[in-house]
Amino acid sequence: MTLVFFLARFIGTVPITAVLVFVLLKLVARLHRRRGVDGLGRAVLVMGCDSGFGRRLAGALDRRGFVVFAGCLSPDGEGAQSLIRESSGNLKVLKLDVTKDEEVQRAKKTVQDNLPEKGLWAVVNNAGVSDWAEIEWSNVEDYRSMADINLFGAIRTTIAFLPLVRAAKGRMVFVSSIFAFFHCLNMAAYSVSKRGLEAFADCLRVETASFGVKVSIIQPGNFSGATNILKTRTALDLWEKLDEDRKKVFNRRYMEVANDYFKSTCETGFKTAEPVVTAMLHALTAPGPKSRYLLVSALDTVFFKLHPFLPTVLADSLFCFSSMYRTRAEMLFLK
Repeated sequence: MTLVFFLARFIGTVPITAVLVFVLLKLVARLHRRRGVDGLGRAVLVMGCDSGFGRRLAGALDRRGFVVFAGCLSPDGEGAQSLIRESSGNLKVLKLDVTKDEEVQRAKKTVQDNLPEKGLWAVVNNAGVSDWAEIEWSNVEDYRSMADINLFGAIRTTIAFLPLVRAAKGRMVFVSSIFAFFHCLNMAAYSVSKRGLEAFADCLRVETASFGVKVSIIQPGNFSGATNILKTRTALDLWEKLDEDRKKVFNRRYMEVANDYFKSTCETGFKTAEPVVTAMLHALTAPGPKSRYLLVSALDTVFFKLHPFLPTVLADSLFCFSSMYRTRAEMLFLK
């Protein structure tokens, strides 16, 4: 009772004005946390703005008041030019091929020379390509060219721009894929590049945490219909790459079926890039961004959350339920 009596007497001596000021300050702080980071005086560099996620994100950031450096492979192309027409003077298109050191360094100088008051807040490593093929339908150059963009391109730009982001205690965002952790038929080269990208981003997150830099990984599912990331190919294109030995194993009819199946699968995905852009904006502006953003349907979310914990033998056996895998067995091994 003595402690209660003491507290009651102490509280009674605190002026009501001080209490009101304290409550008001708490409310303001909470409101600020909800609002997140504003774009005033901050710059963001976005790679891969010719189309798809990057182009939409650049526009959204521009509307929020950020200074946007939009890296484009083809700055004179329709994608980049329409982005310029639709945006404010705070958006600047840069010629940026992430596979070329000289273009990355040139872009860095341009960014440094045009930074706003609060510096380079974030870098979004969005430049990427995708392709599909069974492992034996590809060669080493196919793997190398994809990794040079999806993996080493991100490493190259991160090393160049990280000192600027560190100075602003900002954000690094990497656009990965569900195929970074989900293995399946036809996606080996793409999976290799994205799994490597996530390993790099995970290591970066640990190393930069002490500098106040936050790292987020975006993991989109099937957004093929919302972007132009996939190459358009025919079964004939695939067939003509094979040598005679492989043509004896993978018959022409199977390659046509596989191509049709893959195209039809892509058509069943998301038709809009909005979920991905929303996740990117959260990673860039939220007071507490997530380390990973898994962007799939509600049903697929349950599966992909459980998948990493499945024993390998069980995870592999799930493919037995796929009609394509059964067709593959029938056409290749049971003939």
